[in-house]
Amino acid sequence: MKLDPTKMQDWQIAEAAEQTMKPISQLAKELGLKDDEVLPMGRQLGRVDYVKVLERLKNQTKPSAKYIDVTAITPTPLGEGKSTTTIGLIEGLGKLHKKATGAIRQPSGGPTFNIKGSAAGGGLAQCIPLVPFSIRLTGDIDCITNAHNLAMVALTSRMQHERNYTDEQLAKRNLKRLDIDPNQVQMKWVMDFCAQALRNITIGKGDKMDGYEMESGFAIAVSSELMAILALARDLKDLRERISKIVVAYSRSGNEVTTADLEVDGAMTAWMLETLNPSLLQTIEGQPVFVHAGPFANIAIGQSSIIADRIATKLSEYHVTESGFGADIGFEKFWNLKCRMSGLKPDAVVIVATIRALKMHGGGPVVKPGIPLNGEYAKENLKWVEDGCANLIAHIETVKKSGVRPVVCINGFTADTKAEIELVRKISEQNGALAAYSEHWLKGGEGAIELAETVIEACKEKHKFKFLYELGTPLRKQVELIAAEVYGADGVTYTAEAQKKAETLEKNDDFKNFGTCMVKTHLSLSHHPDLKGRPKGWKLPIRDFLVYKGAGFIVPLAGEIKLMPGTSSDPAFRRIDVDLKTGKVTGMF
Repeated sequence: MKLDPTKMQDWQIAEAAEQTMKPISQLAKELGLKDDEVLPMGRQLGRVDYVKVLERLKNQTKPSAKYIDVTAITPTPLGEGKSTTTIGLIEGLGKLHKKATGAIRQPSGGPTFNIKGSAAGGGLAQCIPLVPFSIRLTGDIDCITNAHNLAMVALTSRMQHERNYTDEQLAKRNLKRLDIDPNQVQMKWVMDFCAQALRNITIGKGDKMDGYEMESGFAIAVSSELMAILALARDLKDLRERISKIVVAYSRSGNEVTTADLEVDGAMTAWMLETLNPSLLQTIEGQPVFVHAGPFANIAIGQSSIIADRIATKLSEYHVTESGFGADIGFEKFWNLKCRMSGLKPDAVVIVATIRALKMHGGGPVVKPGIPLNGEYAKENLKWVEDGCANLIAHIETVKKSGVRPVVCINGFTADTKAEIELVRKISEQNGALAAYSEHWLKGGEGAIELAETVIEACKEKHKFKFLYELGTPLRKQVELIAAEVYGADGVTYTAEAQKKAETLEKNDDFKNFGTCMVKTHLSLSHHPDLKGRPKGWKLPIRDFLVYKGAGFIVPLAGEIKLMPGTSSDPAFRRIDVDLKTGKVTGMF
């Protein structure tokens, strides 16, 4: 069956491709895994026993794979095909007879059933099987949700018992009074949907046996500190230690109340145990793809895992890993957090750009999800493209500050004109980047050969990789460096609460060597989603700081962005169903 993205929906292409996809045993064998290193979960899906793989390969002498990160310009709300490009690049490398692997993030149920889709790629550049990838996969997000909420159960029940019992009665139950301040609870409950109605709630209503009444709320599961820990943990010991450091609340005297204080850290680790083994899937063209950790680099770290990258770089020639959203947030966190903690340094960085997004940044009509794209985007407009390239140049400059020369991938759409493509190529090269036009959505690996060849050339260059800031740099200095050097802000402002927290954190030696993981809109280089292009003359407003002590970084909250996104008026779940004759899911994208 010929697969034609212009006539088929993504789920139909995936369903057709799945008829001939490799069994997990064959995929694993071709990758170089032993039988006992694969944990099958059905015929076409499995986990990889990372302990056995890394132990077997710890002394191997062959060079590690070339390490490639995929990021993007500031996207439209529709997304610009970063996952599609990641998969397409892997397929393109395969067409050049290179042993290529990928690492992408597990999609959240929030965007999958809302407006953005499953993040499996699209057209002929997809990760399959699509439905398991998009719903549940091997259960990591469910485990994170349960482990996180178990910490909240431990906290709220402890607060109830401390209210109801005297110190003597607590001692008989082997409990000491933690004196938790209900106004200083740092965590919320989590669920893996976009549920704005649950952002702010009151819990514990009723009598004294119904819990402790206080203000609370929900965040989306993938924003949990546990997801960041999964992305960064090196092994079980590291996972266990990180979980025990999570700060759940503060006492009335200002002391940290951790999961270890609540004696729930061991049980949380038990929930998280299997999540350390990455899931193994494949591209439509049969290359292995590790799926591990989660999305949302705007409100989380948004990186595929260190464990997946460590395995893949030992098994392949070229390994492509994905960072969330634009280079201002996804690559910046890859650069200054993930690379620092993993010890891996990129040989190439791909910045995905589309003519559509460049036109939007250059003055094109507003792009909104759920509303058909304005017809002007299908017409050639070199001025919009040229003006929009200011945004692209900002991201090129960000990547260059890491010491790596970027590759701009012009992700091809059918409406692109030759003149528009060549203009973006020219501007990219004038600003120190390599550039390639890629039609992987339409043609799969064949359409990504130019991109793959350009990335191979980039990998041959010598780099002087360097971080934006050194550990030990004061917190507010880190924030101000990111704001100025990456976002282009003229400075940073702090609310009184944020200023007070920053001063306290900077005085505490426990946080001396922590990095910064910004929470900021992905729809603008600034904090305001409506400011497109390359905004000038603005300051970054920081309203609060969160402490992710287990992950090892501080989280500044910029602007009005929420940790629980909202569901749109035209969500994807309206079009997802099950075929009652075959039992197959339809409408997934």
